[in-house]
Amino acid sequence: MKKILVIQNKRIGDVLIASLIASNIKTVFPESEIHYFVYDYTSGVIENHTCIDKIIQINEKKLKKIPNLIKTTSKLRKEKYDIVFDPYAKFQSRFICLFSGAKIRVGFKKKQKNPILPFYTHNVNFLKEKTHICGKSIQDRVHLVSSAFPLKNPIYDPKIYLSKSEKKQSKLKAYKKPIIMFGILGSTPQKSMPNTYVVELIDHLTSKYDINILFNYAPHQKSEAQKIYNGCKHNNAIIFDIYEDSIRGFIALMNECSLLVSNEGGAVHIAKALEKPTFTIFSPYVLKSSWASFEDGVFHNSIHLLDEKPELFSTNKSNLRKIEENPQYLYHQLTPKLILNKLNPFLKHHLS
Repeated sequence: MKKILVIQNKRIGDVLIASLIASNIKTVFPESEIHYFVYDYTSGVIENHTCIDKIIQINEKKLKKIPNLIKTTSKLRKEKYDIVFDPYAKFQSRFICLFSGAKIRVGFKKKQKNPILPFYTHNVNFLKEKTHICGKSIQDRVHLVSSAFPLKNPIYDPKIYLSKSEKKQSKLKAYKKPIIMFGILGSTPQKSMPNTYVVELIDHLTSKYDINILFNYAPHQKSEAQKIYNGCKHNNAIIFDIYEDSIRGFIALMNECSLLVSNEGGAVHIAKALEKPTFTIFSPYVLKSSWASFEDGVFHNSIHLLDEKPELFSTNKSNLRKIEENPQYLYHQLTPKLILNKLNPFLKHHLS
């Protein structure tokens, strides 16, 4: 029996997408034991996964300290893994790979001026472009597996597995109208559209549609969320007092909603894994080709300023890194009017 480790020390959406490594490698080694090494705040998206046997959690700040990294690597080495996958490909994960003792180590190739240490036995190139509706980020993770182990029928759909109690959750049972979960703030300020635009969008939705809107935001964003709530005209249509601060709680809550409208981020990937319709608003610096998964213009749709006003962008991708430092100017060009031109048809289809 093969013992396999997947290292994905990154954010929630990345961990969910990386679960596809387990789904695919299980088709090659059905009897394998698969462990995932992730940051503690992300583990909820892979709990109950049918292909993941063990989740090893670590605190992000703790892992970045060299003594802790060495100690953690030593513990993982004692597990005697046969295969290690590293879709993260950063210093900590490459270090763990190098000293894991695994005979097969698969990771993404990085551009480096200095000679590369033998972190991996299989150095995999990122795909140049997407060729599947799942999007490039998902396709890259599947490609990571297929580069080392040919896949007959690749699996591209990340799944979240709900427990019986989570499926029965009914925190929103008092609300009889369709409930739209609205991701009012991105995971970072750079991924968040202007608050005034959020208010304008919500005012439009609550005026035009017979719905309730459930705010989604991170615990540390509550004061900012309160400002947005206070600025809205129709607070009676907004659900502000029902909130979950755990990933599993959020997943169960999202499962009760009709659809998601949100800034791009982990919540979008969760909603898609729950097979909920999504409308995503992309930050100007985020590559839509990488992160817009399964978009058919109907069940999943999105908007990116690059598609609406390409003249504002250079084709040089290095400029995207500059935009990330201060995306607000471009974010202000993605006006509520532009967004509603695409959002209204999406909502009419799903709310009719």
